[in-house]
Amino acid sequence: MHPMVKPALRRAWRDLQYVQFGVAPAHAVLVGPVDTATGSLLSLFDGVRGLPRLREEARAIGLPDGHVDAVLGRLTAAGLVDDATGGGPPADALRQRTGALDRLRADLASLCVVHPEPGGGMRRLAARGAMRVQVRGAGRVGAAIAAVLSASGVGRVDVLDGGCAEPWDVAPGGLPADAVGERRASAARQLVRRSAPGTTPRSKRRPAGGPPLDDSAPDEPALSLVVVAPRDGLAAYAPDPAAAESWITSGTPHLYAGVVEATGVVGPLVLPGGTACAGCLALGRAERDPVWPRMLAQWRSGRRPAAEGCDLALATAVAGMAAAHALSFLDGDLPTSTGARWETSLPLLGWRSEQIGARHDCPCGAAGQTEGERASGAGTRHDTMAG
Repeated sequence: MHPMVKPALRRAWRDLQYVQFGVAPAHAVLVGPVDTATGSLLSLFDGVRGLPRLREEARAIGLPDGHVDAVLGRLTAAGLVDDATGGGPPADALRQRTGALDRLRADLASLCVVHPEPGGGMRRLAARGAMRVQVRGAGRVGAAIAAVLSASGVGRVDVLDGGCAEPWDVAPGGLPADAVGERRASAARQLVRRSAPGTTPRSKRRPAGGPPLDDSAPDEPALSLVVVAPRDGLAAYAPDPAAAESWITSGTPHLYAGVVEATGVVGPLVLPGGTACAGCLALGRAERDPVWPRMLAQWRSGRRPAAEGCDLALATAVAGMAAAHALSFLDGDLPTSTGARWETSLPLLGWRSEQIGARHDCPCGAAGQTEGERASGAGTRHDTMAG
C-alpha cells in the first residue's frame, strides 16, 4: 500500500490542533487534536512512499514506533486515505494507459472523495471500462449523454436513432454542426469515439463463415444500462410501457431522460422487478387523471412539428443530470432517480422530485415484493453489473 491523503480534499487548519479536510459539508472531515510532529507526518502521506519507508521517516522525525499505523488507521476510518497502487488488476491496466488516465484524473479525484475506502475510486473508474451502455436517442439530450458517458470512461456506449441530423440537433457537447445531413446514429458514434479518453479493447466476433474464436476471447459485454433519451420528449415524459417490455423481461436497468416543450425530466431509473416501471407510471397517472390515456393517444398519433421545443440550456442541464445519475448507478450506488423522477420547467428551473410507486396491477412484478426483498434484489443485480 502507498497511502495518500485524498488530494481532492482541500486542507485547512482551524486552529493549532484541528485540521479540516474538505470544503463542502457533504464530504468535509475534521481531524484532531494533531500535534506538530503528526502534522509533519501528514505531508508524507503522498502516495509515493510505502509503509516501510513511512515508518522509517517517522522515526527520523522523532515519532514512536506504531505512530504511523495509528494515524493511518484514524485517517482511513475517517475516509481520508487513498491507495496510490490500489484497485486491483483492472486499475493497474488503466494506469498503463497514461494518456487515458490523464484525461480521467479529475473524475478519479471526485470518485476518491465519494467512495471512502482506499483504492475505491480507482477500482470504480477502471470498472467503467468494461461496461456497456446503450443510449436511445441522438438529439440534444441523448447525444450529450452519450458523449459524457464515453468521456467519463465507460468502455462502450452504443447510440441508436434513425434519420439524419437536423440543424436543431446541433449542441455544444452533442452533435457538431458538420454532422447536419449525416445519419444520426453514425454522427453519434463518431461523437462517442471523439469523446472517449482512450481506446479500449473491443470484443472479438466470429467472422462470417470463419472458424470459431478462441474460447479465451472476451464475450460481447452485457448491457449495464439503457438510457432512453428520445428526441420526441413526450416519449420520455410519458414512456410507452410496451417499448420497455424486453428490458423488463431481461432484467436490464433503464433510465428515462428528455425535454418536452419547456420541461425537462430525469427518471425514473427502473430496476426491473425491484422498482416502478413505465407501466406503473402510466397506471398511476391514469388513476389521478382518468382522461390522461385519451389525451396521450392523441398526442402520440397527432402530427409532430419539425422542430419540437427543446431549449438548449435546459437540454444540456437534463443531459448532465441524467449522465451523473447513470454514472452513479454504474459505480454501484442508487441515485435519487431510482423509482422516482426529477422534473424542472422554464423559466424558474426549480427541480422537484416525484416518487413513483410500484403498482400491483402492473405486470412488472415490482409491487409483489416486500420492501426488503425489493432492495435486496435490486442490490444484487446492481453489484453484479458494477463488477
